[in-house]
Amino acid sequence: IYFPTPLCVVVRVVLLYLSVFPLCHQTHSLQDFQRPAVSSKVFIQRDYSSGTICKFQTKFPSELESRLDKQQFEETIQTLNNLYAEAEKLGGSSYLEGCLACLTAYTVFLCMETHYEKVLKKIARYIRDQNEKIYAPRGLLLTDPIERGLRVVEITIFEDRNIGSAR
Repeated sequence: IYFPTPLCVVVRVVLLYLSVFPLCHQTHSLQDFQRPAVSSKVFIQRDYSSGTICKFQTKFPSELESRLDKQQFEETIQTLNNLYAEAEKLGGSSYLEGCLACLTAYTVFLCMETHYEKVLKKIARYIRDQNEKIYAPRGLLLTDPIERGLRVVEITIFEDRNIGSAR
């Protein structure tokens, strides 16, 4: 019976890796690796005028005037507000989820998503789509509010290097 030595195993793994992922001898310019520089950030605060429901202010920040239409901004924030209202809405399915959770000692959530989690995924998809279609072409990046503890909507403004005005 042949037992390979550890060094032999390592050499075989490296050779297998190199055959699957050959080394590329391409040269890249430094620009290929540079990320756009962040110029500034704009924070859209929570609107607590209606209590503690998750709602963000729709006031258009002056920093975005040269890059984004007021209507597009307000539509994005209003859609986010509507989606968070949908997530927090209590209905029969929410009560059923709660009862089922109690009956199963909350183990049901190991194999099932809550309504809130489903809507959070829907919000993440919406933000990703908005970034691809509207914000990124204008040198902006909309950050998911869940990443900021649902306290703010963060919009990152990148330097205006080779960005075409897609307004």
